[in-house]
Amino acid sequence: MKILVVGAGAIGGYFGGRLLEKGEDVTFLVREKRKKQLEKTGLKVESVKGNFEVSPPVMLAGENEDKFDVILITTKSYQLSGVIEDVRLHLKEGGIILPLLNGIAHMDLLVEAFGEDAVIGGLCFIESTLNEQGAVVQTSPINQLVYGERTGERTQRIEQLETVFEGTKADFVLSEDIDQDMWHKYLFITAMSGVTSLMESPIGPITELESGQRVLAELLNEITKVMRKMEAPIKDDIVDLQYKRILDLNGSMKSSMQRDMEKSLPIEADHLQGFLIKKAREHNLSVPILDTIYTKMTLYEKQRN
Repeated sequence: MKILVVGAGAIGGYFGGRLLEKGEDVTFLVREKRKKQLEKTGLKVESVKGNFEVSPPVMLAGENEDKFDVILITTKSYQLSGVIEDVRLHLKEGGIILPLLNGIAHMDLLVEAFGEDAVIGGLCFIESTLNEQGAVVQTSPINQLVYGERTGERTQRIEQLETVFEGTKADFVLSEDIDQDMWHKYLFITAMSGVTSLMESPIGPITELESGQRVLAELLNEITKVMRKMEAPIKDDIVDLQYKRILDLNGSMKSSMQRDMEKSLPIEADHLQGFLIKKAREHNLSVPILDTIYTKMTLYEKQRN
């Protein structure tokens, strides 16, 4: 299968690089500055799982009309509208769109753009960033990419994709309920990014405090309350599960949103916390901690601009 990875940042660079390392047919769709960098230095990954370096095929939007079986979207949510236009020409008939964006709102946009059948579900868990030299730095052992048909079916194309992903030096997991998995990830990342960005701290020092634990628990309850009003397919005990999961994280772990704020980069507050606040208003729900987090992030964006 021919794979187009949209973006060669911390996520796309890592998982696309692992597939390329394995020998799969992978091309990266990137911006001009990143293209020049990758052509000069190659794609370098510094990982707790082992460093590696590959020389990836790269292309710019509109550079050609090559078709691909799988388009793996790894960009930020605020880049999605541009990405959709960039990849329209490149999806092979019967091809697959596999998004790894945080949140859930992007799914409707992708289905509208490419059709119900083209879009499968996906998410990833990895702590990674780009360093000043443009290398991908993976700082904790989690490197999981989860994917699956949104219907839960084990189709011929998903089995073919499973074969492509097998044997890669990363954890590619085929899910039978990717829709639920995506909502659970949305809950996790919204809480994790929210508390670490609000407190400007890795997760460990926050959860070492009883007050930090209370804030985290109440935030998870607020988010879950909104999701249940939205009739999201989440587990009955998901608050307890995600609370324990966050408490069990390596204490030095930061969210990608917090790292972006430290670098004065744009953030995904509207796509994550903002989307849930909008839904809370529609259902007349009070979400004071979400409001506090979103206020902090809105002020950050105004100051950054």
